Amino acid sequence: MRRRDFIKGIAGSATVWPLAARAQQPMPVVGLLDQRSPDALGDRLRGFRQGLTESGFVEGQNVAIEYRWAENKSDRLTDLAADLVRRRVAVIAATSGLSPALAAKAATATIPVVFIVSDDPVKLGLVANLARPDGNLTGINFFSGELVPKRLELLHELVPGATRVAVLVNSANAEYAETTINEAGMAARAMGLQIQVLKASTIREINAVFATFVSTRPDALFVGHDPFFGSRRTQLVQLATRYAVPASFSAREYAEAGGLMSYGANIADAWRQAGAYAGSILKGAKPADLPVVQSNKFELVINNQTATMLNLTVPSSLLATADEVIE
Repeated sequence: MRRRDFIKGIAGSATVWPLAARAQQPMPVVGLLDQRSPDALGDRLRGFRQGLTESGFVEGQNVAIEYRWAENKSDRLTDLAADLVRRRVAVIAATSGLSPALAAKAATATIPVVFIVSDDPVKLGLVANLARPDGNLTGINFFSGELVPKRLELLHELVPGATRVAVLVNSANAEYAETTINEAGMAARAMGLQIQVLKASTIREINAVFATFVSTRPDALFVGHDPFFGSRRTQLVQLATRYAVPASFSAREYAEAGGLMSYGANIADAWRQAGAYAGSILKGAKPADLPVVQSNKFELVINNQTATMLNLTVPSSLLATADEVIE
């Protein structure tokens, strides 16, 4: 009996001990690198966590997330990326465009990187091929530059009397700015519109641009897609309201903040897809085997309350096609 009890005890220990050892293993860590601050990014962060959950990972239960925010200071991204590498995270999610992706790429050639960018990742030099990326990077490509003509067309449909359109770009983000200017220029010529390119890369410069509207008075404003502009959306929307200029934006958060209209990719869904890719990598997938996903969810949001304030009547065709009308 004593020998039998001893054997049973050994067998029981063999069952329990590996479980205890597994429980003591540290959780994998995902590093999230963004050039903005987390303020007002709640929907996108929820999307990212949802993607992780879809892959079987729940923050705080079986995965940890190390957040690194550059607070709109792009020169901090290099150090923040290096810090994540020193932290030995399992994967880096670069979530706010080209600059974080390039910083992560420069910081490591071994840790997998999942990016979210709004331009062609091959043209940007992030991957060699969309279908089969080469190296340690893959990610999500949501369209912005390609949507410029459509955005301008929708703005003209809402403000049919407009002939002079101001196009605002971030001079500090040459890649996005050049794409926006080129695409807007070609589309404007096709529609018989005149465009005036305005540039701003700081809070003060944004204020100065709008101050010129007192004398130049454009018929409408087209705000280019840019992470910095996204972080300053409240300022941009309030200034557009103060100067009573109909404005088009690239993401629904602007319309929710009081902007007249937005048309663009569903960026929260792009973050969800990035979270799902990060989860796949945690399970053992290699970035080189994960094709770059091209986001195909787009949404038109119209703030009818702002339209009324601007004495604009939203055409029934736009109301019918809008994904959401804010009353």
